[in-house]
Amino acid sequence: MSASKKDYKRITTKSLSEMKADGEKISMLTAYDYTMAKIVDIAGVDVILVGDSASNVIAGHETTLPITLDQMIYHASSVVRAVERALVVVDLPFGSYQSDPKEALRSAIRIMKESGGHAVKLEGGSEVKESIKRILNAGIPVMGHLGLTPQSIYKFGTYTVRAKEEEEAKKLMEDAKLLEKLGCFAIVIEKIPAHLAEKVAQSISIPVIGIGAGGGVDGQVLVIHDMLGMNNEFSPRFLRRYMNLYEGMTTAISQYVADVKSSDFPNEKEQY
Repeated sequence: MSASKKDYKRITTKSLSEMKADGEKISMLTAYDYTMAKIVDIAGVDVILVGDSASNVIAGHETTLPITLDQMIYHASSVVRAVERALVVVDLPFGSYQSDPKEALRSAIRIMKESGGHAVKLEGGSEVKESIKRILNAGIPVMGHLGLTPQSIYKFGTYTVRAKEEEEAKKLMEDAKLLEKLGCFAIVIEKIPAHLAEKVAQSISIPVIGIGAGGGVDGQVLVIHDMLGMNNEFSPRFLRRYMNLYEGMTTAISQYVADVKSSDFPNEKEQY
């Protein structure tokens, strides 16, 4: 990578391709609302993922499966209104693309038209290639997602590391090359061995964004509630907490309650 990093005023799919070519790592975080997205964007994150992880961290569901297309559009719309620089990628939720390529296209079109998002992301490789082709043919950018695919949790039965066995690793590599060939602009690979993730990133020309996939890929993504320490019940090996907001927020709120109870808040300067 050259010493002078290109200053992107607006991140596009082309920007990400240039970053990979220049050896510049890509930063990606989730956001689900206007206020958080504005902070993430101002901080310089390259890609904001409006993830179906909203089903977990916003709605409190055990899995990502319950969130609907309407709910994803609502969250994406809130994020898009806040963003000036980052590329906004929106997850296609479970049930909106797997069964029928025409349904997949309708879902993707709704996201693009109704939220203003810049691209969609969907899980799977060869199993969903017809849906990917249909969406791409409509001019909608697609980000792939391989490895641990949370929408298939009941098929796998566990959130443990994927592609440790030779057969599954071979399929993942084949799927990555297929997604590149189809025209996806990038791929997220989740919770696979670091050596395999690095091999995937070196084998294809499109950016590979990792989560729990080591440092040999082209970028990293985390759920913002996890990396800010708002969720203190989730502690996988791959997660680095940059703050402990859970503790900070509970302390602040407890102090507010105490101040209200004691009539310390509001004081004379805090009233009209």
